[in-house]
Amino acid sequence: MKTYIRRRDKNDHLVVLYGGWGTDENVFIPLCNDDFDFILFYNYSAEEALVLPETKTYKSISLIGWSLGVWAAEYLSPHTNIKPDITIAVNGTPIPADDQYGIPLRIFEGTLNNITEANMDKFYLRMFGDRKTLQLNLDRIPHRSIKSLHDELRWLYNRIMEQKEPGFRWDYAVSSEIDRVFPVRNLFGYWQKESTTRHIVLPLPHYPFNKWSSYSDFIRFVKNYRKSSKKVAVVSEA
Repeated sequence: MKTYIRRRDKNDHLVVLYGGWGTDENVFIPLCNDDFDFILFYNYSAEEALVLPETKTYKSISLIGWSLGVWAAEYLSPHTNIKPDITIAVNGTPIPADDQYGIPLRIFEGTLNNITEANMDKFYLRMFGDRKTLQLNLDRIPHRSIKSLHDELRWLYNRIMEQKEPGFRWDYAVSSEIDRVFPVRNLFGYWQKESTTRHIVLPLPHYPFNKWSSYSDFIRFVKNYRKSSKKVAVVSEA
């Protein structure tokens, strides 16, 4: 497990993000600025211990789980002692390897057993939605070895198979209509049954964050979201 920490003495807002499988800090740093502190957890495995910064008092803490990071947030948050004021699940569910509410098991296991450079290129294409968007975001492509990708997904698979019933509080769930990683029907099916979670549907791919200039903008958009028409306008193009 790896931890990326970005802090400024003056900041009183903390954003905690649990990344998805196969990522590194390059995927998420573009949305960081000096207006908030940032903690990223990614590259999940048992080889490295959970790392946390020294205790600091914040006026507000926002937690975002993206993709398999939704499950990771539920699994790891009890060990961090970080108590968020708002939680946002993005294109993932707490049951990520599941035929009804996650990635179907045969696809999950097939990915685990066939991690190659060529298949990862296809995965990142699906993550960004199309080749044009991928080309515009090449700086966000992770730099990971095939071994590290396999070790991480094996660890995730083993832990997910051991999981208990979900019990984390998710205030918002953001689901993309053109997600090519998580089956859209499964995403919608899970969050539509969660009456205490506000479900927001956007016409975006699995990785949606390039549509905002910062996590503050994304969080503000989610909190103030109003469905006014079928075409949803995002805050800004990064």
